[in-house]
Amino acid sequence: MPTFHTYDGTELAYHLVGEGTPLICLPGGPMRASTYFGTLGGLAAHRQLVLLDLRGTGDSAAPDDPATYRCDRQAEDVEALRAHLGLERVDLLAHSAAGDLAALYAARHPERLRNLVLVAPTTGATGIPVAVPEAREAAALRCSEPWYEDALAALEEIWAGRMTGELRARTRPFLYARWDAAAQEHAAGSSAQINAEAAAEYAAEGAFDPAETVPALRALEAPVLVLAGEYDTVTTPDRAAELAALFPHAEFAVQRGAAHFPWTDDAGAFARTVEAFLDPEVHSVRAGGIRLAHRVWGDPAAPPVVLAHGRCGNSGDWAHIAAGLAATHRVYAFDFRGHGLSDWPGRYSFELFRDDLHGFLEARNLAGATVVGHSMGGAAAYLLAERHPGLIGRLVIEEAPPPFPLDPPRPAPERPAGELDFDWPLVPAIDAQLNDPDPAGPELLGDITAPTLIIGGGPSSRIDQEDLAWMARRIPGAEHVTIDAGHLVHTERPEEFLAALRSFGI
Repeated sequence: MPTFHTYDGTELAYHLVGEGTPLICLPGGPMRASTYFGTLGGLAAHRQLVLLDLRGTGDSAAPDDPATYRCDRQAEDVEALRAHLGLERVDLLAHSAAGDLAALYAARHPERLRNLVLVAPTTGATGIPVAVPEAREAAALRCSEPWYEDALAALEEIWAGRMTGELRARTRPFLYARWDAAAQEHAAGSSAQINAEAAAEYAAEGAFDPAETVPALRALEAPVLVLAGEYDTVTTPDRAAELAALFPHAEFAVQRGAAHFPWTDDAGAFARTVEAFLDPEVHSVRAGGIRLAHRVWGDPAAPPVVLAHGRCGNSGDWAHIAAGLAATHRVYAFDFRGHGLSDWPGRYSFELFRDDLHGFLEARNLAGATVVGHSMGGAAAYLLAERHPGLIGRLVIEEAPPPFPLDPPRPAPERPAGELDFDWPLVPAIDAQLNDPDPAGPELLGDITAPTLIIGGGPSSRIDQEDLAWMARRIPGAEHVTIDAGHLVHTERPEEFLAALRSFGI
């Protein structure tokens, strides 16, 4: 367990979890030991979590002066940790009450922040008040729970200004999306992990000066992610959105079905959102309520090309092709819903993937772009081109499933063991549509007006090449080429694939 000495000589401890670029994590509570973070929903698989035990909590020593528990005085502890780690700038994550600590650190040391993640943050440092009516509405979303009436009564007492340990314990079910055994175990450690004396001093008089802090935050250059839980009664999504609006470079996200500890409610959703934000090569847009992660290459002023991956893939599949196109194009590759770092909402169909592509083009103002779609992505692209002629400038369909029923039908799939980088329910959902597609599909191909190139993978492909040839005849003016590579043409024969694109005028 590593330690360091902060500005007043107090010895503070921190814990390292995982490997990768460090992410300093400040625990809430207030003044709760950092052990409750765990691996932050698996985020430690991508980042080295530096879990700080605030002074007087966990393995950190108590200070000689209890007045230094005050939030503003702990901002220099964060700076001391940064210096101890030898980092010029830091990625910083703060949860709950530590949101105020992180806000004060950002205001005081803006040049030291590279990225800031605020998870269900409190807002005392910025002067944004707790909105009891909104919190009551958030609580009402849980009205069908068996514990609701008792927990709400305790919460009303707290909102009225009467806080006791017993009342706080009764309200804990509101902090979790599911009050199951795992949540109860996580909550049970709270009392022992919180330093009550320190917590009483944390927001003491003088800790916060919004008139000084807010202008500093409005000038912050570092990107900020404010992540709220849909069911959170501590910091409701509306309050979190108000906080996000203070920062000039903020992204605001609501984790559906989550409360105050979103990484315990849906670890994957939490880790994907935070990882996408922290990765400098990944950007995010919202389309139809879905967050779509994407990567970008090339000159912003160059003609745009959008790359749409196949089922169970992600935007990284296009890296080689994107590099080849980036010399003359602005290249975008995004993750469809249920794939990679985009949201995994649990509902999937070709039509929803079509809508993802449509929403992405609109969100990035890419009407008229060339769209290159592989397999499922190609189907989404031709469905969009049918429905919105003129939206796509040029269309390339690589090994996309034709709109004919599979013969023989595909049997029910079995989920493979282990972690997946896609949401398994999309596989049976799409298989069902492949077995029984829209009977109007073949006729709708004739509505496509975009210049179209269909690329087939030859006899080793699992797609019937005669069906691809029929599609090319059905789409007005479409060209058809075959590259003997199997289903993954752009992966197996990238140079020939790029040559085909260039011959098509891309």
